[in-house]
Amino acid sequence: MTVPVPPPRWRFPLLLMAMASLLFGVLGGLARVAIEVPVLAQARASGHGALMIAGFFGTVISLERAVALHRAWPYLAPLAAGLGGAALIAAAPWWVAPALFCQAGTILFLASLQVYRQLPALFTLTLLLGASAWLAGNFAWLANGDPTTAVPFWMLFLILTIAGERLELTRFLPPRPLATRLFGLLLGLICLAASALPFTPEAASRLLAGCCLALALWLIRNDIARRTIRQDGLPRFVAACLLAGYAWLALGGALGLLGAFAAGHAWRDAALHAIFVGFVFSMVIGHAPIIFPAVMQVRIPYTAWLYLPLLALHTALLLRVAGGLAADWPWRQNGTLATALSLALFILSIAGSVWHGRSSAGQAAS
Repeated sequence: MTVPVPPPRWRFPLLLMAMASLLFGVLGGLARVAIEVPVLAQARASGHGALMIAGFFGTVISLERAVALHRAWPYLAPLAAGLGGAALIAAAPWWVAPALFCQAGTILFLASLQVYRQLPALFTLTLLLGASAWLAGNFAWLANGDPTTAVPFWMLFLILTIAGERLELTRFLPPRPLATRLFGLLLGLICLAASALPFTPEAASRLLAGCCLALALWLIRNDIARRTIRQDGLPRFVAACLLAGYAWLALGGALGLLGAFAAGHAWRDAALHAIFVGFVFSMVIGHAPIIFPAVMQVRIPYTAWLYLPLLALHTALLLRVAGGLAADWPWRQNGTLATALSLALFILSIAGSVWHGRSSAGQAAS
């Protein structure tokens, strides 16, 4: 018996759980730099990274994959990830959240494997490796109770997922065979670095950082954004987000080569946030007008106002990263607060665009 695919309205509760993880993750990040937040959020400061990556991005990415597969069972992944974020927010026993994230990661891995079997290609392999990295990080957390051990794997989860989705679009501007082989080599080196992390963390972290830098340069050189930045409207906006994000990925990789990925390094905060905020959220802002309508079946018309949260995000992150590199606490603190406000501005911009799209559609129907 075939289980019916949940209609779009059933995706909304999953998205709400993701947004709850994002909210408490951002508030927890503010608490980590001694900015006053509600007491409930202060207690979640230690789970800041897990809420942002496993709770928010894990839910959103697995929901996107479930929608793409048009089957019911992949929706168990965003459900488990959303519940994992809720467990962190509710201060459940420490093992509950990573156990739920392991379930979510397993289902996402199986869904990604299904995609690869249906369409064996380099980009689907990259997506599969990204899902494998999330699963490995979640199991590492569950095994030793320390979420910081999952951070390099979570980083790979997001980087490979984004790289795979961008690689898919190179079908419209195919890279040269040499570039394709180079991308495959980078995937192999990334797998080698991830495999070596538990045994030689310092050397593996530097190899991983070098791969991040090389991948950023590869994307800058081969992504179709180099062409679409010369167009108008939404294509130029998306390209601007992509190219800015690649620059942050390159910076994070360069800092990692200097040892900044190591726990306790003075530049670790700058390196990680260059990638997790500068690179990843640039992709979120750029792809939201495209992916959100496909997932939630709502219209988001393009408007030049979308540049405002993008500029706010990068300005705030420049302040935070500069503060981290210069060991200037006020800069880092103010940059963190400004980053949180820029994300709030982005959400308000998307909500305003959705409302504007519905109003325009209603007027057209009338």
